[in-house]
Amino acid sequence: MKKEIELKMRGEIKRLTNKTFKFDERVREGWFSAVYFLKTKAIAEKYKRDELVTMQFFQKTHAVLCGTDEVIALIKTFAANPEELEIHSLEDGNKIEPFETVLTITGPYQNFGFLEGIIDGIFARRTSVATNVYNVVKAARKSGIQKPVIFMGDRDDHFTQQAGDGYAAYIGGSKAQATHAMHEWWGKKGIGTMPHALIQLFNGDLVAATRAYQETFPEDDLMALVDYNNDVITDSLKVARVFKDELKGVRIDTSNSMVDQFFCRNPEVMGSFDPRGVNPALIFALRDALDLEGFQHVKILASGGFTAERIEEYESQQVPVDMYGVGSSLLKIHIGFTGDNVKINGEHEAKSGRRYRPNPRLEYIEHE
Repeated sequence: MKKEIELKMRGEIKRLTNKTFKFDERVREGWFSAVYFLKTKAIAEKYKRDELVTMQFFQKTHAVLCGTDEVIALIKTFAANPEELEIHSLEDGNKIEPFETVLTITGPYQNFGFLEGIIDGIFARRTSVATNVYNVVKAARKSGIQKPVIFMGDRDDHFTQQAGDGYAAYIGGSKAQATHAMHEWWGKKGIGTMPHALIQLFNGDLVAATRAYQETFPEDDLMALVDYNNDVITDSLKVARVFKDELKGVRIDTSNSMVDQFFCRNPEVMGSFDPRGVNPALIFALRDALDLEGFQHVKILASGGFTAERIEEYESQQVPVDMYGVGSSLLKIHIGFTGDNVKINGEHEAKSGRRYRPNPRLEYIEHE
């Protein structure tokens, strides 16, 4: 809770408004709702128009909640007579317990019930990403300092998800993200240096590619991607010797199917570890090589297949990584939400095993 309170004190977590979101208008027609919800809506309109239903939403793990503002905007945009609905909600960034109620809606079923599955889906995706990022950020401060985590999930899912995923990553604690779209809901711009494609354009000459980058973007911190030739120590030293203090960092993104040339030249360092891809032995050797030539200021960014568990291992071994780039593991959707009707006309009425779970932390949502 401490981080959540600190963020709120600094005003960094704010309610988003309806204007933030770009919903597909077909939501109104039920295009994205399960058909049985649409049939129930038709029956409710015919037989139960005056019944007031209370629906509550929950999930089953410890998590960082995200999606509340998006859900509220969805309801206000597509529910019939939304001003007549009573909505209570937690906030984006709240830490939540298993089975804790995060949202309740009270009103005629036919006015909002068809949105149930869409609401579940919004909460599931946003909360999963926010929780994944939170766990990675938490792992990256195990050594006592908060190391930056760059959200690099642009290639791991459909591009239309970037704005919401970027916001969820921000709620989880990552403020450095790969695309402008990822920053859309919270007002920043994407960051990035060079991809392998840039080095390829210069026929594998990392120094030439880095010089071109510096001349084109002189205001950026200069960071070189050093695994193109599968020899990260040789190429890191090449750029460091040319750019000296101007070089701020190097990024390693060695493929998990490759063994860096360092191990081929130094077979005696091989042990029981897997030498493929980015690994602690390679990073230790790179740090030593840079420091030996006086380039202690050059930071190391590691990317490629990182998860919270892997970062925890690196931090426990004090592997000299200064920044982590993380992508696909942050987009795993593993938290499912459930919407239940638990009251009718203020009285308990729910399927077996479910009941109304009041939550004093819920905030009443005013209608504009």
